[in-house]
Formats: sequence, structure tokens, C-alpha cells
Amino acid sequence: MKQELIKRILSSIILLPIAFFSIIKGSFLFILFILICLAVSMYEWNMMSKKKSYRVYGFIFLFFSFYTIYKLRIDIDDYWFLLFVTIICVSTDIGGYVFGKILKGPKLTKFSPKKTYSGMIGGYLLSIISTLIFTNFYFSEELTTKWFIFVILISTISQLGDIIISYFKRLSEIKDTGKIIPGHGGLLDRVDGMIFAFPFSYLVFLIDIL
Repeated sequence: MKQELIKRILSSIILLPIAFFSIIKGSFLFILFILICLAVSMYEWNMMSKKKSYRVYGFIFLFFSFYTIYKLRIDIDDYWFLLFVTIICVSTDIGGYVFGKILKGPKLTKFSPKKTYSGMIGGYLLSIISTLIFTNFYFSEELTTKWFIFVILISTISQLGDIIISYFKRLSEIKDTGKIIPGHGGLLDRVDGMIFAFPFSYLVFLIDIL
């Protein structure tokens, strides 16, 4: 557990700044980052879903999901919204992992034995704390009720995305989608919640309810 945690921390220290910088910088660097992530995700899905009837639907969904990430950065004048959603997803994942490892407790689902109710609550807590810090730093103001609800919804969708990918991994009888990220496995293991959260976020942006 200790070695795995160290690997996850080191991987996050390297990957998160790259992701945040590409979001903030935008332009060609952001597009290149998205294309690389899409290519790796599709490769991992291809390896995971060989000879499966749902294989093509996964490719379509991944393309659509990463396209919404691109649109969130391009269609909004500033990078804050995409960064905001990313922080929610990352915080949810970290909170779920840390709280689940420390507190353990009842399993959340049979599809993913490592997911616990304590981890779910930890994911919610850390996502709320992180976004409170972000909004105070970036906007110098507190979360309004509708933004608080948005955070909870994104955190929930992110956790559901994690469970859905775990379900497909179980169907394929594999533990991880790949080995590209030490301590995490594949890229899909890292972004499983995000690929579901970003399309929902883009829908929220389109209907302009925030």
C-alpha cells in the first residue's frame, strides 16, 4: 500500500501540473494534450474491449467526451470553468482513495472492491473543500447554492464514471486499463470519472443554468 501510494503521489505531481498548465495556456498545447489523451484512451479501450459487442460505442463516447473538453476550453473566454470541473474530479478521486484506504468500511459496489462508502464521502468532502479554496482564490467569493449543487453533481457523476469503467474492466477480466501511469495503471484509470463529468458540464454550459 505504501509503495502504491508513493507512486500515485509522484505520478500526480508530474501529471497534474502538465494538465493544469495546458488548460490555462490553451491554444496548440491544449489541443495537443487532448489529442494525446484521446489517442491513449482509445488504445486502452481497444485493448480492453477486444471482441466485445460494445467496443465501437466506447470509441464514439470517448471521442464525444474529449470533444466536449475541447469545446469547454474554446467556447468559454476563460479557462476557469474547465479548470473548476477538473479540480472537482481530481479531488473526488483523491478523496475517495485516501478516505477509502484509511477508513475502509462497507464496499460500495461489487464491480470495484476497492470502492467504499467512506471513500465516497471522502470524495465529496475533498471536492467541496478544494472548490471552496479555488473560488476564494480565483473569485474572492464563496460558493453560491447553485454552484454547490453543481459540485455535488459533478462529484457524483465522476464517481459513477469510475464505477462504470470498473464494470467494463470486470467484464474484460483485467485490473487496470493499462500500465502507462505508475500507481494508477492506465490513463483511463485516471480519467474514468472525468470522461463522464465533462459532457455533463458542457450540457450545463449550453443551457446556461449556472
